[in-house]
Amino acid sequence: MSLTLADISAAQERIRPYIVRTPLLTNAGMDTQRGRQLFFKCENLQEAGAFKTRGACNAVFALNDTDAVRGVATHSSGNHAAALARAAQLRGIPAYIVMPINAPRSKVLNVGSFGGWISFCEANLATREAACAKIIAEKGATLVHPFDDYLVMAGAGTAAVEMLEDEPDLDAILCPVGGGGLLCGTAVAAKFLKPGLKVYGVEPALADDVAQSLRAGKRISIPSPATIADGLRTNCTGEKNFPIIQEHVAGILTVSEDAIRTAMRRLKEVLHLEVEPSAAVPYAAILEGKLPTTHRRVGLILTGGNVDRSEHS
Repeated sequence: MSLTLADISAAQERIRPYIVRTPLLTNAGMDTQRGRQLFFKCENLQEAGAFKTRGACNAVFALNDTDAVRGVATHSSGNHAAALARAAQLRGIPAYIVMPINAPRSKVLNVGSFGGWISFCEANLATREAACAKIIAEKGATLVHPFDDYLVMAGAGTAAVEMLEDEPDLDAILCPVGGGGLLCGTAVAAKFLKPGLKVYGVEPALADDVAQSLRAGKRISIPSPATIADGLRTNCTGEKNFPIIQEHVAGILTVSEDAIRTAMRRLKEVLHLEVEPSAAVPYAAILEGKLPTTHRRVGLILTGGNVDRSEHS
């Protein structure tokens, strides 16, 4: 098994009726201030409020009817959960969602609004996986993993395809990385559509498992990260994701919590876009000067806009 441009192209056709083709925004003031052209892919305006709807729809609508009727299941801190609940609702099948007890309230409400059946568990990966496995055994549902799934990766990669259709002359793309689904889809799409383009993952310095893993040459698991970027609090990148990241990603940039907060504020003040902390990390990397100066035309994926104001005010 692997991930190819053909998989991403198939996903693009499959999910077209169920997603928004989100805009690619620019701002001359931001460009002048940073000395490069920045192109913001606004997945915060996506259905269910995040890019995750792309992978979830691809996985759900790829199911055959026999498997689909038993439903789908996942464990997620929020955005994938809401996306999967919405995709299942569109297909008329149940979605069983395991969420950590510390999931942001806004994301819990989002899942509920799409009819997801929510079970809560302790906020660690082992407990989440065990609770999800129990539901799958009881219901016969199909697991749709938040990132360690080729269909999910392929769906996520459609955002990069749209970016390059709208702006073919990008020389770098920055995207947040938690488990690696979006990063893998983006990197594979870029490799085949524009081989010279460099793709970088960006993660909080407090949740730098992917950066550590690349340095070690193997998957590294870290304690539950304390970053405000709740969507990037993964302990370890996916088993399927890591080889793709090793082969196709130019590097991993890490950013501070202060830079994430500043990036959120600037995106709201200047672009009038409300993005969640996880979505702000690419712009945080620009603010902290983490991207090599050789890159002049840079795409940034703003992954979601499901903000819990009580946590980030």
